[in-house]
Amino acid sequence: MNFLAHTFLSGDDDDIKIGNLMGDFIKGNLDNEQNSFINEAIKNGIILHRAIDSFTDAHPIVRKSIQRLQPKYHKCAGIVVDVFYDHLLAKTFQHYSPLSLLEYSKAFYALITARKRDMPAKMDRMINSMVTTDWFSGYATYQGIEWSLKGISKRLHFESGIENATEDLKRDYDLYLEEFQVFFPELIVYCQNILAKQQNAKI
Repeated sequence: MNFLAHTFLSGDDDDIKIGNLMGDFIKGNLDNEQNSFINEAIKNGIILHRAIDSFTDAHPIVRKSIQRLQPKYHKCAGIVVDVFYDHLLAKTFQHYSPLSLLEYSKAFYALITARKRDMPAKMDRMINSMVTTDWFSGYATYQGIEWSLKGISKRLHFESGIENATEDLKRDYDLYLEEFQVFFPELIVYCQNILAKQQNAKI
């Protein structure tokens, strides 16, 4: 899953949201000295981020989506599916949230702007871009998905071709939507169970 899904699946706890956003930027054991700057509440968000990734990677529905793209995008097929699924979440956001995508996005951008000091400095450029160009609303458009894929492609050290994957989404849109609609409710329940266990551990 990509940034929108990760943050949405964090529930209402701001620290969990921050940690979930940080997930891809924090490496190694969370008890290592290099991660000592992270408070325990934010660590729970990183733990959730890693659990989401593991659940997603192992899910047969997601693997079905990935297999459709593997002949063309090989090891990058999973990256493409992550972006596709964020697009599908953005397009169907009203089915999962009482807030509109715009309302949710504005609240989240306000949070990460206010809490920037809690995140690694290497995230500053990404956060500024996310807020100023409204990534989450962009995910709901083909143009936004293409922009996101182009950005990922530029960071890779090899030619992947994923910048052109929007055409694959358009061609098989109904298939990806059907798969997402089966998978995502299962992921929501999975995350709710983790969040409940984390909350109970605080009591």
